[in-house]
Amino acid sequence: MDLGSINWLAVVVCVVVSMISGTIWYNPKTFFPVWWAVVGAGREQPGMENMGMTWALTVVSSAVQAIAISFVISALGTATAGAGAMTGFMLWLGFVAPTYLVNKLFAGHGLKIWVIEVGNHLVNFLLFGAILGAWR
Repeated sequence: MDLGSINWLAVVVCVVVSMISGTIWYNPKTFFPVWWAVVGAGREQPGMENMGMTWALTVVSSAVQAIAISFVISALGTATAGAGAMTGFMLWLGFVAPTYLVNKLFAGHGLKIWVIEVGNHLVNFLLFGAILGAWR
C-alpha cells in the first residue's frame, strides 16, 4: 500500500469525528447507562485506573481504522462521499458487525449490547468512508 495515497488531514478529521461521535454515543444521556449496566457489572467507571492509556489507544485505534478505510477506498478508486460511505458500510458489515456479534454472545452480553457497540462503529465507518471518499 502506498502511504502517499492517504489524505492525512482527512484521517485526522476522521479521528476527531470518532471522538465526537463516541462522546455523544456513550453519553450518560444516551447509551452509556444501558451499556455500563451490562458491561460494567458492578465495577467502577471504565478505565479510571489509566484513563490516559485508554484515550491514547482509542485515538490510535480510530486512526488505524481511518487509514485502513483510506487504503480500501484508494484501491477501489472511490472518489465520492456516497461510494466512500458504502465502502465503510461494507467493511463494517463484513468485519466489525459479525466479529462483535460472536464476542458479545460468547461473553453473555446479548444483542442489546451488540447493537449499542456496533452502532457506534457503524456511524464511524459511514462517516469515515464519506469523508475519505469525498476528500481525495
